[in-house]
Amino acid sequence: MTATNLPVLPEVLLGTQSADQRPLDLATEGTQRYVWHGAFGAMLIEVRDGAAYVNGQRVTSMAELRGPAV
Repeated sequence: MTATNLPVLPEVLLGTQSADQRPLDLATEGTQRYVWHGAFGAMLIEVRDGAAYVNGQRVTSMAELRGPAV
């Protein structure tokens, strides 16, 4: 499988497993997390309190970009 056709499985990240370190659980109450494998590598996508974050950086929504409705 290549990075472009990996199955989309929420809250699951499989990779090389070290016997010394347990894999981190991506599930946290109130936060949804997904790991996206793209052409430029993996990125972490989170949704916290209705706002999206990619690799820890907040993503501006289209509603915020458009400004207040007139």
